[in-house]
Amino acid sequence: MPTGLAPAELIAVLAAVTDDQPRVMTLRGGEALPSGPFETSHRSLQQSLRAWIERQTGHPVGYLEQLYTFADKDRDPRSGELTEEAGRISISYLGLVREQDAAGVGRPAWYSWYSFFPWEDHRDRVPDELVEITERLGAWAQNDSMRRQRVDYLFGVGDKTWNEELVLQRYELMYEAGLIDAPQFGRPMQGDNRRILATGISRLRAKIKYSPVVFELMPESFTLLQLQRVVEALSGLRLHKPNFRRQIDQQNLIEDTGEMSSGTGGRPARLFRFRTAILEARMLSGARLPLSRS
Repeated sequence: MPTGLAPAELIAVLAAVTDDQPRVMTLRGGEALPSGPFETSHRSLQQSLRAWIERQTGHPVGYLEQLYTFADKDRDPRSGELTEEAGRISISYLGLVREQDAAGVGRPAWYSWYSFFPWEDHRDRVPDELVEITERLGAWAQNDSMRRQRVDYLFGVGDKTWNEELVLQRYELMYEAGLIDAPQFGRPMQGDNRRILATGISRLRAKIKYSPVVFELMPESFTLLQLQRVVEALSGLRLHKPNFRRQIDQQNLIEDTGEMSSGTGGRPARLFRFRTAILEARMLSGARLPLSRS
């Protein structure tokens, strides 16, 4: 690396959906996201990133995009401890993969991202943690109208509606209020890793509304219920089944394989696959998935 440039640190948020749970790959027993120094040896940044992720995790990555880049002169992004280094640039990326065991890379562990952010899962009920969080934030904001407005907007209090995309903003407000380290509010992570994970969740929840990136998380063939469950897992919301199926059909995203599911313990269902043109395009303008409550 040329003299005078700050060293670059890569941090990866690698997401999968397994058994209806959105899962993230971690190292050191859930304490950290995969990270390491960036050393390019390929002709393009994209190739370099994919090779780095595969070396770090043993997983090939499908969809990949940059989350954000920041410079920290005083703190090591891996440990959170103060350092005397001149500065470090941290580049975070979101990648979508299929969960599988990886050998020879320090046994990465997969965790549901709701173990880090339990208040974000609204699929079956309002989380108990959210009730306590809003009560404590209400006390924190009691004599400050601006704080009160932020709490209501971000956490869907009163006449405000829960917005599943605001994961990072909710995390930042809890941090500001001194709540984020409470053990009942999710697993801790070192340094900025939990904040980076919140950023990745926010980005992916927004992305699935206008881009068919969810394709990367599906098997080659799937039922419509399996597709709906994956979208629900990512968004943390239950979807309206008829609306979901109608919109999927209207967008012409998938095609019938002519085969039926088997071995599910229930009535066989039709199997579908994503259309070849969609798979090649990856990013189809206007391909919105219906995120509405039942």
